[in-house]
Amino acid sequence: MLVDDLKRGLDAPICLTWELTYACNLACVHCLSSSGRRDPRELSTAEAKAFIDELHDLQVFYVNIGGGEPTIRRDFFEIVEYAIERGVGVKFSTNGSRIDPATARRLAAMDYLDVQISIDGSDAATNDAVRGEGSFAMARAAMENLAAADFGPFKISIVVTRHNVDQLDEFEAMAASYGAQLRVTRLRPSGRGADTWDELHPTNEQQRTLYHWLQARPHVLTGDSFFHLSALGEPLPGLNMCGAGRVVCLVDPVGDVFACPFVMHDEFKGGSVRDAGGFTAVWRGSELFHSLREPESAGACASCGEFDACQGGCMASKFFTGIPLDGPDPECVNGHGEAARLAALAGGAVLPTVGPGHSKPGSGPTPVRLGRKPVGAGSGLT
Repeated sequence: MLVDDLKRGLDAPICLTWELTYACNLACVHCLSSSGRRDPRELSTAEAKAFIDELHDLQVFYVNIGGGEPTIRRDFFEIVEYAIERGVGVKFSTNGSRIDPATARRLAAMDYLDVQISIDGSDAATNDAVRGEGSFAMARAAMENLAAADFGPFKISIVVTRHNVDQLDEFEAMAASYGAQLRVTRLRPSGRGADTWDELHPTNEQQRTLYHWLQARPHVLTGDSFFHLSALGEPLPGLNMCGAGRVVCLVDPVGDVFACPFVMHDEFKGGSVRDAGGFTAVWRGSELFHSLREPESAGACASCGEFDACQGGCMASKFFTGIPLDGPDPECVNGHGEAARLAALAGGAVLPTVGPGHSKPGSGPTPVRLGRKPVGAGSGLT
């Protein structure tokens, strides 16, 4: 019943993702926003604070700040401290490059703040193939600094790929060694991830392994990334639904509001915080958001007995792989998604254009390399 109520949308999002900047010192091959270069139109400090005032008035619980690398903004701490002062909790994701001992102590002294360190391999070879040379050591140093500063249970976040899914136990041990929480999320074919999705997304067999691993570990956080796996049996912990435009959304660095945190595309843009009425008007008045809150049809999944469990899967993953939004998830565990994807491509479906985004010249797309051979070139990794 709670899920049914949430599908109709709320007066304000429970939480939202705020990409603070596109500037980034890394060029991860699966980056959802193709980050790298700062957009000169990004919200000013004053505009950012006005946005936070709206979140306070709407009684939004917390905001997930990301990027890009959010700590690159010179006013990062000013924005975070203002949000906390206004009673809006902050969770921010970082590659750890700027979490030196002094910064870790400053973060540890703040209330209502959660830090999430991104890492995509339990060893340097696996991680650096995706996130860039030296990024594993950088992330581990940030973890050491947070632990030394007694920050508390920070989070370690990984995007599950076919090359790190067999390292889940090692990730769990890594988190335990710091007294941290492990968070695993799903790879989406958005941004630079559209170029590497075929090479990185887990195989069907690996998805089944992941499902059972998560079922046995309800303490591992997922952010409802894997509700498509619920077709395999008991639902995973969480809401197990697409919250786009219903309970969550995304605000990008220039203030555009998107229904889904994983689809920064004009088709899913509801407006801008710079429009008359600000964010509140977008959330409550956007025709797009209202359409997403309407009862959904099972569409092509109507003949499948698992629709009530998996809800048809992830909207973003369908959109960027050419599958209609009422079609099956491209990673449908019963194989329907892959068949739908191939049929769509054979029928001349045109994939949404993701463009270069904000990638720095020469930074993408980059072949993912593990060991001696590029992924997808007979590496033997499955």
